[in-house]
Parts: sequence; structure tokens; C-alpha cells
Amino acid sequence: MPYVRRNPQGEVVSLHRHAEAGTSEFLSDDHADVRAFLGGGPSSGGSEGFARLDADFVRVLEDVIDTLVAKNLINITDLPPEAQAKLFSRKSFRERSTQHSLRLFGDTVGFGNVIDDTQFGDTLG
Repeated sequence: MPYVRRNPQGEVVSLHRHAEAGTSEFLSDDHADVRAFLGGGPSSGGSEGFARLDADFVRVLEDVIDTLVAKNLINITDLPPEAQAKLFSRKSFRERSTQHSLRLFGDTVGFGNVIDDTQFGDTLG
């Protein structure tokens, strides 16, 4: 919860932990003016787009790590414990959130179990 300094137009120009000259106003961390100053509020113009890019980039990094582990180029244990914990918690959350998603083909691995091609007989030989 910061103390704020405003310019003559009323815009927040700095945040402070302690009251200083010109910072007598105290706002909550989630106040719109504080969020806008930090780049997370509605008046930050496009910060939602940037946050979405960050989220997408995190997903890309997660996929890259999964690929490196799958190809045995790195071991998950090569990563710091904090990184391992975050990866496992994200993976666990994603698995839990997709459990209730629509599954058009059930739990099949490929389309071979979905399409019954026995009626066509042996056309290759």
C-alpha cells in the first residue's frame, strides 16, 4: 500500500513506502491509479495485450522445457527447485482444468480407434 505523489494534473508520478513531503495520500495496492501507474490498470492503454503476450510466452517456455526434457537434453532436476515447483504446479493446474473440457474423440490416442475401416477389407494387397 503506497503513498503517492501526484503532478498538478492529478496523475500519479511516483509511489513511496513511507510518507514523504508531497506524499500524504495513501492508496491501496489495487487502486485504479496505482495499477495504471504500474502498467496494470485500464488507463495503461494496451497493458492487457502485453499481459496476454506474457502469458502466451510463458506457455511457449513451458513447452520448450517439456521438449528438452522429452529429448533428454536436460533433466527436470537440472532446474532450480523453485522452477520445478512452478512447472509442476502449472502442469497440474492445466490437467485439472482440462479434465472437464469437451472431448470429441474420448480418450483415444489417434483416429484409428474412431474410424472403423474394417468394412473396406484388405485394399492394399
